[in-house]
Formats: sequence, structure tokens, C-alpha cells
Amino acid sequence: MNILIVKLSALGDVVQTIPTFEALRKQYPTAHIVWLVEEEAADLLTHYPGLDEVLVCGRRSWLKELRKPFSWPAVFLDVFRFGRRLRQRYYDVIIDLQGLLKSAIWVGLARGDRKIGFDRTREASWRVLNERLPAYDPDRHALERYLDVARYLGAEVDSVRVQDPWTPAEELQFQRRLERITENSEGPLVACHPISKWQSKLWPEEYFSQLTADMIARLRAKVVFTGGPEDSQAIARIISKAGSRGLFNWAGTTNLRELAFLYRHAAVVVSTDSGPMHLAAAVGTPVVALFGPTAPWRTGPYGEVHRVLRVDRDCSPCFQKTCDTVDCMAEIKVEDVFQIVSEQLNKE
Repeated sequence: MNILIVKLSALGDVVQTIPTFEALRKQYPTAHIVWLVEEEAADLLTHYPGLDEVLVCGRRSWLKELRKPFSWPAVFLDVFRFGRRLRQRYYDVIIDLQGLLKSAIWVGLARGDRKIGFDRTREASWRVLNERLPAYDPDRHALERYLDVARYLGAEVDSVRVQDPWTPAEELQFQRRLERITENSEGPLVACHPISKWQSKLWPEEYFSQLTADMIARLRAKVVFTGGPEDSQAIARIISKAGSRGLFNWAGTTNLRELAFLYRHAAVVVSTDSGPMHLAAAVGTPVVALFGPTAPWRTGPYGEVHRVLRVDRDCSPCFQKTCDTVDCMAEIKVEDVFQIVSEQLNKE
């Protein structure tokens, strides 16, 4: 049996799809399961246990290169080769968990008997499906929605499982780097992810500075900041304003597997609503999540061990990427976040 899972992006959505893969693997232990994903999250799946193959769609790279007219022939050739590789295998089941035009293109192109997804998804992407589950409730948590497809295919979902995505060799490498921070340290390791692609999801930098200074002074914590290469300067500003030792800027220095390893070994992760927030929750570390313009009941960290801080405002959730005031985030108090972090640590 061949199964194709189409979940292209973003990181948080891909992370929340892993339990669906796990349920399908348990139900179909001998199946050949392939995951079609875009570049952003592919790194997480490269060595994932039980996943037979990863097809990496270079959509973002293609779009970037298409800005250069002289690159068009090479891009078109690359797209053609990718499409040909996709069509090399015939699939018994093709699952579209993205529900957008960009996934419908590949689902339509792929060869298979059953093309499954939710009815009435955006951009008319449902039209390429020949088996449509009822349109989902948008206020239901995304992870549970994805699991509905596994249930539809006969899987019994009795737990939400995510395995370690790193190899044994990588574990030794990651552990050595982490030990340089944690050795001879009695305090807890706290990871902070202050970054989001939405301007409206950001908690003020000075708040993160004050929070980390308090965690070091009052909890004797070691604090590691995470982010992409483009986030390094913002995190450097946060660390500079904190004026304390025990702060480490790992922005742009980890792949997703090392990021998962760091989060697994942290006592608590403090994060904005972001892909790394979901990654931390998936590896089982208690998360303190800061929410404003989005709805935690839809996309919050999944599980009862996590805590969400959110100010109840008439305009929230607005689901807007930008905001003139961002009051919903600015009104989350540093002391309240510190108190929740302390409570999470006391559960250890």
C-alpha cells in the first residue's frame, strides 16, 4: 500500500500533522508512506522514524528565482522534474491536509485511486478530491482536525505521538553543545522564542528583556533564545537590554532537529504563537504561550500541560497580521508571564 500525505507548510501545521502520520503508520505498518512538504519544514522530516520518503517541493525557491528572467528555463525544468518524480509512484491513498490551491495542484497531478480531504476548503482546492470529509469546524483545534482523516481511514487514535526527529549521531552532537551551557549550572534551562512572522503576534522586546532578567535573577535560569538567521539582531537587542549573564542567542544556528532537541531538554519554553511553539509542545515540554490576534483554541499548544496567556479584548482574535497598536500583546504583563513560568517550573 502506498500513501501520500500532502502537508506543505507552515512549520507549526507540519508539526501538528505528525500525529496523523503516526496514527496511519500504526494502522498500516507495512505501507510505504511519502510526505510532500515545502522546504521550510522539510528539515524536520528528513530522518523522521517510520517515514519512508520525503518529497521536497521548492515552491519558495522557484518563486524567488522567477524574479530573474534569465532563470526561468532552469526553474521550469526543475518544476517539471519534480512533477515527474511525484508521478513515478502510484498511490492507493492521497491525503490533502493543506486545503489550498498550492496543494491541490500536486494532489491533482499525483497518480492515485483515492484523493481525500475536507470539503469546501479554500481556493476551491476540494475540487480535485474524490473523497471529501464534511467541511471542518474552523474553531476545532487543527491537530484534531487532521486526526479526523486518520480516523476516517480506520486508525484508532488513542494517543498523540511524536518521536524524536534526530539521529543517534546528531543526538551526541547536540548534547555536547547543550552541555556547554548547562554544565555546572543548578538552575533550570528555559528556551525563549520571541519571534513570529506576524507583526501583530510579537510581544514587546523590552518585555522579553525584563522577563529574562527576572528569570536569571529570581530563578537562576539559563535562557536560550531561538529564531532564524534574520532574527539574530532582534534577539541581540533583547539580550543587550536584559543586561544579565546566562543568556544565549542561538538564532540561525540550529536546524529544526536541533531545535527540537533543545526544546526537549528545556524545563519550559516561552514563545509567541509560532511554529517553534508547536514544536516545543510536540516534544512534550511545558509551553508558556503568548497569544493576541489568534485563537489558542484553534492553534494553541496542544495538551493540558501548557499555559496560554491572553488578554480578553473585543478585537481579539482578529487574525490580522499587522496592527497599529498591538494592545492585545502589549497588555500581557511581564510579572504574569514570570508567575506562570515559575508555576510550570515548580511542577518539575
